[in-house]
Amino acid sequence: MSADQTPAPAASSGRRTLGVMLLLTVLSAVLVLTAVGRTWAEGRAGTLDVSVTGGKISEVPGGLALVGLAAAVAVFAVRGVGRLAVGALTLLAGIGAAAASVAGAGDTAALDGETARKLALSGSAATEVSHTGWPWVALVGGVLLALAGLLTLRYGRGWPAMGSRYEAPTRKAPANAAGADTPGDLWKALDRGEDPTAV
Repeated sequence: MSADQTPAPAASSGRRTLGVMLLLTVLSAVLVLTAVGRTWAEGRAGTLDVSVTGGKISEVPGGLALVGLAAAVAVFAVRGVGRLAVGALTLLAGIGAAAASVAGAGDTAALDGETARKLALSGSAATEVSHTGWPWVALVGGVLLALAGLLTLRYGRGWPAMGSRYEAPTRKAPANAAGADTPGDLWKALDRGEDPTAV
């Protein structure tokens, strides 16, 4: 194999790992955001049924899933050390979402608060409490997000970035209007916002 053929497999591998990272991030966000919208705990408040969603128990998993999505977009806007920072942020967001999901799996405080609200009695606690499997779905989403962060840390430096056409334009140095030779040059300098009389 000649030397000019070696970059192709590396570029292909970079695109593949980038695709896997994006897939993991989107899948994790779908799992977590779906899970937090579902019932995590349910019980009874006297003769009434009470239930709370994952989002009522904790806003952390859903918030960190959104952070992960934002980080996946940011990967294309940064290079080098910036990619490592994005990878670390994604990893921490995944770990945080997973930990908060586990903590919320057995939580009854939000359910008791809903019971007190329905009965209009502070200090009321729900009875016949049960928990659903949705917190564990959110846990899986958090783990997938953490894996996306690890992929970014390991392979992110080799991933393609946005082209220069997407970067903020830089202002060119103004032409020397004072050196304009013709009236046409003076008008062009004025059009550019330059003062042709400045020395």
